[in-house]
Amino acid sequence: MATRRIVDEPAYILHSYDYSESSLILEVFARGCGRVVLLAKGAKKPTSGFRPVLLPLQPLRLTWSLGGSGEGEVHTLKGAEWAGGHVMPVGDALLSGLYLNELLMRLLARDDAHAALFDVYAGVVRVLGGGEHGEALEPVLRAFELLLLRHVGLLPALNRETATLAELQAEARYVLTAEGGLRAAGAADRSALTGRQWLALQQALMTRSEYLAVLRACADVGAELKPQLRAVLQYHCGLPLLRTRQLLMDLQSL
Repeated sequence: MATRRIVDEPAYILHSYDYSESSLILEVFARGCGRVVLLAKGAKKPTSGFRPVLLPLQPLRLTWSLGGSGEGEVHTLKGAEWAGGHVMPVGDALLSGLYLNELLMRLLARDDAHAALFDVYAGVVRVLGGGEHGEALEPVLRAFELLLLRHVGLLPALNRETATLAELQAEARYVLTAEGGLRAAGAADRSALTGRQWLALQQALMTRSEYLAVLRACADVGAELKPQLRAVLQYHCGLPLLRTRQLLMDLQSL
């Protein structure tokens, strides 16, 4: 029986683990396959052609043979090529990229393809590897967080209160919460957005070019969205605290 293969699949490495003295286990986000696990035999050897290629936040084309039933299995990596395009992010951009990778590992089910989300992720990684980011990094991260929640089915509609289904009032203030969804803001909700701003985000999420539309909608509200989206994401990721978030908190306390 011929071995089944996935050939030249666009992919990114989310994380790698030592498997033996010479091999690695790779957590991979592939465009047509979703999150898959690959065994890279001999990848740690100095002479391995895999060694300089298997890096996170780099666009790759991977070939692997399918193990077992083909789903929920560890597959064997057969080929890896750098697809080119940008250099490795550094500094804050690198930490941001690792944060996105951790979100994908925690929230994506195995073997569940998300081609549109893959394209959004690829666009964000290009921004992270592009050098100077300035104030652009904040809306880029918020846009990805929103789209990730939407694509995995964890984002409520942003044009109505979640519990009552009441339509939002343009000038009233609302806040997104982990357990209650979108609700009217109280006096202590300092990061709340107006109904008009939530409606703009909902409209952006419904457009064909969703990434660019959401990016524009996040441009003026990134700071307010940040604590709300981080709380929702952490709730759905569960414990422990996201490692990249903990690292950032530790660095900020120095």
